[in-house]
Amino acid sequence: MDPKQLLIQSFQAAITAADPLKILPSHLPPPPPGRTLVIGAGKAAASMALAVEQHWPQDAALDGLVITRYRHGLPTRRVKVIEAGHPVPDERGESAAKEILQRVRNLAPDDLLLALISGGGSALLSLPVETVGMEALKATTRELLRSGAPIQDINTVRKHLSAVQGGRLAAACKAPVLALIVSDVTGDDPTHIASGPCAPDPTTYRDALEVLHRYGVNAASAVREHLERGAGGKVPETPKPGDRIFSRVENRVIATAHQALRAAQEFFHLNRIQTMNLGDSVTGEAAEVAKVYGALARQIARHGDPAKPPVALISGGECTVTVRGNGRGGRCTEFLLSLAVDLAGAPNAYAIACDTDGIDGSEDNAGAVLLPDSLSRGTRLGLDARKLLADNDAYGFFSRLEDLVVTGPTRTNVNDYRAILIC
Repeated sequence: MDPKQLLIQSFQAAITAADPLKILPSHLPPPPPGRTLVIGAGKAAASMALAVEQHWPQDAALDGLVITRYRHGLPTRRVKVIEAGHPVPDERGESAAKEILQRVRNLAPDDLLLALISGGGSALLSLPVETVGMEALKATTRELLRSGAPIQDINTVRKHLSAVQGGRLAAACKAPVLALIVSDVTGDDPTHIASGPCAPDPTTYRDALEVLHRYGVNAASAVREHLERGAGGKVPETPKPGDRIFSRVENRVIATAHQALRAAQEFFHLNRIQTMNLGDSVTGEAAEVAKVYGALARQIARHGDPAKPPVALISGGECTVTVRGNGRGGRCTEFLLSLAVDLAGAPNAYAIACDTDGIDGSEDNAGAVLLPDSLSRGTRLGLDARKLLADNDAYGFFSRLEDLVVTGPTRTNVNDYRAILIC
């Protein structure tokens, strides 16, 4: 099989392993004595809601509301799907989050809250506290996204600006809560996924202020004032581990990057290619991670150590990009462009890096494919890979080569998928 197609098909195998329509039904509980309210937020929210509808008894009470990213909706009958802004929140998301909170407050003890949580939910389920407001939240979110901070730190700030995140949604509910979660964060801790609306929050207002300081985030004045009031004990903290409200709450992770990587491994093995799984929790600056992977790929290609070709080096997790230039591109294409520079046209090395949600950063592609002749083809087109990398313009490089991977919304999200194939 052509190496480029082999890599693309391995990515498809990883996505399929995280498809809510396939994996969610076995996790559904029996209907409660009362009614079931389905709420949710994230890039997988619509597909999760559809999976619930397809497998919920027709004679059992069911309704609800989920929020997903624009262009990620699906036709549903019993659960309303609202599309809203991501990665920067907007007023549609705020309005829907407000409605969700009100409906959750109206549940009775014999009802059930079925929460469908997936990556992207932090921005989509945005209901800022009144003293902060949406405009200040938007401005601060933009600064956080450009800062290079890992998602766990970004969500520490978000939780302490929200009326629903950091366990506050569960705290508002009198009914039992089952949260089914598709994980897009390293470690798969529910408190970090969509800023943990139903999970206890171990972080504090002081932690949030420290994140702003550490990454030099120029937060809106309303944001900083609210966090300082919280750190001074003038605003109630988020619910913490051990709080009695969580005795009726279950947070269950049903899809992870680990499962997606296992599916990719099986695909490569069926094609008689051995694999080295480098882990599902890789973090760090995308361009720097690529240099480490490039060194390993060269060692294998030149010396057959620690594995002999053909071999695929696969990994997941979430790298970061500290934006210093004015170009276009997400963390996956930035990883690949840095890898291209590092490998310098090594003849037997191919690679793919894609986000499993189908969107690399805020672009229209999932990622891209790197071929042995990518640098030379770029040079013939007048592209300087090093300059484009410095300008954070990996999208521009791979777009000109016509090597972007475009899937459209996958309606799942278990973070990034990377594979380097050494033939």
